[in-house]
Amino acid sequence: MFSRLSRLPRSRVLLLCALPVLALLAVAALAPLPFTLAEPGSTADVLGRHQGAPVITVSGAPVRATSGQLRATTIVATGPSAEVGLGDVLDAWFREDRAVLPRDSVYPPDKSDAETERRNLKQMSQSQDAATLAALGYLGKRPEDVKVTLKLADVGGPSAGLFFALGIVDKLAGNGAGGDLTGGRTIAGTGTIAPDGEIGAVGGVSLKTRAAARDGATVFLVPKAECGDAAAQLPRGLRLIPVTTLKDAVSSLRALDRGAAVPAC
Repeated sequence: MFSRLSRLPRSRVLLLCALPVLALLAVAALAPLPFTLAEPGSTADVLGRHQGAPVITVSGAPVRATSGQLRATTIVATGPSAEVGLGDVLDAWFREDRAVLPRDSVYPPDKSDAETERRNLKQMSQSQDAATLAALGYLGKRPEDVKVTLKLADVGGPSAGLFFALGIVDKLAGNGAGGDLTGGRTIAGTGTIAPDGEIGAVGGVSLKTRAAARDGATVFLVPKAECGDAAAQLPRGLRLIPVTTLKDAVSSLRALDRGAAVPAC
């Protein structure tokens, strides 16, 4: 074999040696990879209506009219069974409006699309319950006397929890001094919430800030643990406010309306 190669022109030898490598690269380019591609998704004003229905409905207590917006943010990701190739990954890697994420960090392993959808809807339902308890607890109201219904179609997972809670607080109490919690601004953000009001991280915040800026927000509430990710590619004109609990989120929005000092990332 070696004697035969020695009689071939150098260019042909290099080509023959490169063919297996090229074949492997071709296979890698065509083979699906264990990644998910994500991009900025829609935002929804929890103080308003979504797909024709109010997002927040309250009975058993007076509800105030509100101005401004509280926009929950989302990302859009390829599904758990979607095939993502090397070309897709390379394209997304060099774009600021795309993210490449390990599939297992977004979706539970070995679950079908239908199972994942059911899981997301269950998390959303649990998030709504937690947001209601957190908001009513913050306001000193009993869930037995005040009924809250939350509807936000086509959005799954727990990341709207903080904004559900803020929306309930704004509709029932505003800023506590007769004004709106938003101060008339378009406020966006993200964060899970526990019944005691603790705010948790969610992931994808750099994409969510882009969705927020695109839809007119000037302020973005971000779980404090994700300040670095949110600030890394922050759109111009969008102000970050870190939050850890519902109480400090409300306090920060009140301070912002007064022109007082507000925490920053």
